[in-house]
Amino acid sequence: MAIFRNARFEISIAKPSDLPKAGGLEIAFAGRSNAGKSSAINTLVGHTRLAFVSKTPGRTQLINFFRLHGGAALVDLPGYGYAQVPERIRRQWQALLESYLRGRPHLIGLVLVMDSRHPLTPLDRQMLNWYAPTGRPVHVLLTKSDKLSRSEAARTLQSVRLALEAWGPQVSAQMFSSLKKVGIDEVEQVVGAWLDVQMGVVTQVEE
Repeated sequence: MAIFRNARFEISIAKPSDLPKAGGLEIAFAGRSNAGKSSAINTLVGHTRLAFVSKTPGRTQLINFFRLHGGAALVDLPGYGYAQVPERIRRQWQALLESYLRGRPHLIGLVLVMDSRHPLTPLDRQMLNWYAPTGRPVHVLLTKSDKLSRSEAARTLQSVRLALEAWGPQVSAQMFSSLKKVGIDEVEQVVGAWLDVQMGVVTQVEE
């Protein structure tokens, strides 16, 4: 399906008033700082530097929009968590995230990135508690799965999927490794289904 391939950078914004008018359906990527979100995005789009990768948590300070070839947008959100930045900046990021996730009408789903060695942190659970009640789908990427043995990965995925049942059937999960290029096809299928459903809804409305 390769829906993420050939993505191109469109715009970065630092405050809610700068959000662009929606030009198509949007898929947001969120995650705790240093969970591997930028690496996952780069792997999916097939570009080593499209999303900036840093070993310092909190370096992604903006909402970055990348336009996909089908017209939808991949939206890279600032990492949340205990970034080594002033409290004032953290509050600014939080306001930016909330403004986008609550008020963006063309947002159709959230890809939530978690380190497979430390899944479902309190901040991840907080994000799920807040976002899942919208009814829009959430797909969890358990990144850095190459750091786990096959049996550890299987147990982790089973336990996370069981825990995610508390947030409803629209929340799913998979293992992912940017290093080993594991899980790309599964992400494509899940997000592709979101786009197909929403395009069908739009078509019905237009008819």
